[in-house]
Amino acid sequence: MSEELTRSAKLWALAGAIPFLLSILLLGFALSRQVLVPFAIGWPIIQVFGYWGSLKRAAGQVDHPLVKTQVILHWTMIAILIGIAARVL
Repeated sequence: MSEELTRSAKLWALAGAIPFLLSILLLGFALSRQVLVPFAIGWPIIQVFGYWGSLKRAAGQVDHPLVKTQVILHWTMIAILIGIAARVL
């Protein structure tokens, strides 16, 4: 049962891991500066449930369209956060 992941699946898994790691980084920054704390706490939680649910419905296929949509959703959130930070600074 050891199926090797395709290159596409590996890239989508990496693309999903990056926003999660950035959300953990944002959580540490938010807690130290006491800014955006509710969002910084909620975003990793939303990612865990979102990725879990989409992977469950996709039967574990990382390159399933449902999982890809979840990844793109969180990359969009990163773009919005960058836009907010650029506007504030």
